[in-house]
Amino acid sequence: MTTSRLPVRPAGLGYLINRIQTLFVSLLRIWTIPIVLMLSLASGFTTYYGLSHFITPWIALIITVAIQSIIVICSLEMAGIHWAANRTRYFSVLGSLLIAITASITFSYFKFYEISERETLHIERVQRIRQDIKAYIDAVLTRKGELLQQQKHVLDRASNNASKAYFGTLDQIGPGFKNQVGEGPFWRHYNQIYQEKKQAFQAQEQAFLALDGKIHAVQASLAELDRPSVQQQVYEAVLKNFQDIQFAVNQLSSSAGLQFPDAPMLMTYSQFSEEVKPSFAMWQGFSWFAFACAAMVDFFTVLLSYRLEFTAPGPLTQQEEELVFECLRQFSEFRINENDELELVIEKTELEKARRYSDWARMFVVGLLLNRGFLRKVDSRTVEFAPNLYPLIAEKMSEKIAALKAKAASSAPDSSP
Repeated sequence: MTTSRLPVRPAGLGYLINRIQTLFVSLLRIWTIPIVLMLSLASGFTTYYGLSHFITPWIALIITVAIQSIIVICSLEMAGIHWAANRTRYFSVLGSLLIAITASITFSYFKFYEISERETLHIERVQRIRQDIKAYIDAVLTRKGELLQQQKHVLDRASNNASKAYFGTLDQIGPGFKNQVGEGPFWRHYNQIYQEKKQAFQAQEQAFLALDGKIHAVQASLAELDRPSVQQQVYEAVLKNFQDIQFAVNQLSSSAGLQFPDAPMLMTYSQFSEEVKPSFAMWQGFSWFAFACAAMVDFFTVLLSYRLEFTAPGPLTQQEEELVFECLRQFSEFRINENDELELVIEKTELEKARRYSDWARMFVVGLLLNRGFLRKVDSRTVEFAPNLYPLIAEKMSEKIAALKAKAASSAPDSSP
């Protein structure tokens, strides 16, 4: 009798491609674990950053660890729970997951808001300073134009009086001096008034020209604020030029008795360069980009944790594998469910109930596999295979088939001559 051996599986191209694909999928599943941990650390950092601005840092660290742990654990549990199997457990896990995600996104939002809105806040501060200075300068220039117009009108009237006094047509000249042309006492009097008004007008123009120079200087220094990082010297130059305008306006107001608008209070450099401090006021100026970034990290953490296949705390021993294979074979109702998983009914059939069949052994195996994560409960009477149970059963089936083939080959009559 010849010794029968199982044929070796051919190592063709299809077999090689299948092995490569299996190895690639396995590596992806293994790589999912560090990715989930890194995403959880990233989300934890942003959550801790926002939370630490409201409570003591060490308490914020503990709460952050708890939040990220709940997200990962609940996501893993959600993958193995069907709401029809245990609604109370399902919704309690779902509620815990939603609360943890809400807390994580809320406090992570502050960090992403600070990063995404830093430039926007800088632009808003520059625009606010420009608007305050522009409004003040516009009011000063408007008032300056009105005063120059008034003084020009006064100067024109004094010039007109001096001209009339020269030709003797001024109303204030007595009848005996009417229409006498020349530089008489009346003309000298009104000409002196005209010269005084003219000197005052020219002095006023010179003062306003100096004011215009200071306005030009502050407008030039404002252009330097457009840079992303504004140095303290640049901002202090803006403040100095603006203070020069105020000083010049105050001098004009006190010396000439003119009324000018009050100058606005500009922010200091510390206020201008102040970093964004997390506060719930940030939700008023809501940023969709910052919210999407905060939600994206937690979304990927939940998604990868949910899809993580390695839910079993440990592999089955050789004896447990044999027990599982033999006891699962005792079930008779199998089908492919809507999740494309193999589903089996764990209740006794009517025939088994009539025969008072004891299903303690196979129910123990079901409980063992549920506890280890190899089975998932669909409802009170059905369970489904988890992805990590298929290769185990496939291996046992291959061994059984191989043993049957070997037994059949060894019991066949020797066909050799």
